[in-house]
Amino acid sequence: MKIVFMGTPDFSVPSLKRLIEEYEVKAVFTQPDRPKGRGKKLAISPVKEVAVEYNIPVYQPVRLKNEPETIEELRQMEPDFIIVVAFGQILSKEVLDIPKYGCINLHASLLPKYRGAAPINWSIIKGEKKSGNTTMLMDVGLDTGDMLLKNEFEITEEMTAGELHDKLMITGGELLVKTIKGMVDGTINPIKQNDEESCYASMLNKEIAVIDWRSSAKDIHNLVRGLNPWPIAYTYYNNEMMKLYKTKVIEKQCNKEPGTILNVSKNGIEVATEDKVLLIEKIQFPNGKPLRVEQYINGNTIEEGTVLGR
Repeated sequence: MKIVFMGTPDFSVPSLKRLIEEYEVKAVFTQPDRPKGRGKKLAISPVKEVAVEYNIPVYQPVRLKNEPETIEELRQMEPDFIIVVAFGQILSKEVLDIPKYGCINLHASLLPKYRGAAPINWSIIKGEKKSGNTTMLMDVGLDTGDMLLKNEFEITEEMTAGELHDKLMITGGELLVKTIKGMVDGTINPIKQNDEESCYASMLNKEIAVIDWRSSAKDIHNLVRGLNPWPIAYTYYNNEMMKLYKTKVIEKQCNKEPGTILNVSKNGIEVATEDKVLLIEKIQFPNGKPLRVEQYINGNTIEEGTVLGR
């Protein structure tokens, strides 16, 4: 069984390693090396690191669909499958038609919900109770191909996007192996997606991270979880940016102006929202480290009555 793997970030790595254990991975396609850090030195992707470790040929097209010579090399490999896990490029029909059994994508949501770039984050921001991976047979649309297999996980009230990411990352490789075996022996029946049930998980940016205290406590709590570890939800305390890493909804009503600090203690900062009270448990100010509120107030003051966001 000849596999060509396409992926780039950390999320892709366990899947690649699992496929290396099970099959012959003929080549790895990943994004070009990028400048990183203050020194802007070129850094290779996590997937490339693994490929180099296992002496697997690496291809790094800027835009694969615009590189006919690379596509021809891919065709000459005669892959049974092309496996795509967070590659970062849309594949043309010319590429999709190359492998014997097709191109399979591992997508980190329960399709057809949360198609697009940031499904893990938006699943939490929107308050979903469950998430999972879906393998699908790729077509020319954006995450619109026929679904093959799924695994599901509960999203707890405290789970962050980073924690859900790691859970889906670790289990993705096994789902891909089951999918490949099922496609070869004919035991998987592809299921068309219902477009009416779909929604789009757009890319994240720092504008999304601004907290609107006129929202419900639950919605703000979900935003904080969904944007941890990046880009981190934030507000302003006396015109100074304050990032929120951990919060909790307190089941009591409040008629104060949304954003008003009601109480500060070692348990955290109680803040009024549109409905209930939000307890802020972990924060970060500019040039400081993320700290539990209990740690921060040991040497700093947070004044009750201050309205956040100003």
